[in-house]
Amino acid sequence: MRGEASRIADRTARDMLAPKLKGAGEHAWRVGQELFTVTNLLDHNAKLEHAFTDQSRSLDDKLSLLRGMFEGKADPTTIEILSDLIERKWSRPSDIANAVEDFAVDAMMYYADDSDSTLQVSLELAELHSALLKLPLLRAQLSDDSSDPAPRVALIDSVLKGNTLNRVTMRLAEHATCNLRNRRYLSTIQWLIGKFSRHMGQSMVTVTTATPLSGEQTDRLTQVYSKKMGHPVHINSVVDSSVIGGMRIQAGDEVTDNTVQAQLRELHRLVTSG
Repeated sequence: MRGEASRIADRTARDMLAPKLKGAGEHAWRVGQELFTVTNLLDHNAKLEHAFTDQSRSLDDKLSLLRGMFEGKADPTTIEILSDLIERKWSRPSDIANAVEDFAVDAMMYYADDSDSTLQVSLELAELHSALLKLPLLRAQLSDDSSDPAPRVALIDSVLKGNTLNRVTMRLAEHATCNLRNRRYLSTIQWLIGKFSRHMGQSMVTVTTATPLSGEQTDRLTQVYSKKMGHPVHINSVVDSSVIGGMRIQAGDEVTDNTVQAQLRELHRLVTSG
């Protein structure tokens, strides 16, 4: 959990610099790439995180360190974003890396906007999430922080090769395993789906069923939950044969589980408690 100071710093910086990223067009791709690299650098260098967030250190000193590392190597927009983050107060040194990652994903979303592929990326991430639910061994390999990142990236590349996925989808799928950041691979993909949904002005409603939803079911669920939540929603359809039948619907923190699996669990609980 991020402290209050970090939440304010992250949100304020992203709101202020959003127009810059939005106007970057194709250029946002490079910015996103560089910010993912910086996220990884910070995650593996606690001293650098501390140097950039230490309130006892002068701002000029911190900015001088930043320029010495990245000036002439990184894009000016990347340096502007990092400079802004360094100027802010953080609850913990590691929170600045979280903010850099948020900016990296933002840059990729704005790049997708520019190529009119934001919805495509969101749907491809949802399909990847659904497919991985059936592949526990692959999920474990992609989440194995005891292995080097390069083989994990090569693994996801080999799995997705030939699927003609959008380059943003591929980059995000690679980032999720290249830099695990103390997360499971599937959790990161779910997080990215949520970010894309919010970026498109929607809330994400995750519907888990044993077989794929029909178009009619998806349309009906979209209507019902858009009305219920008061704004557009995106239906993230997850296929998981273990639920047997019925639906599990998660909208925000609210979960409605009417699956056969849940009913069997409840029956088992009643029998064993009786």
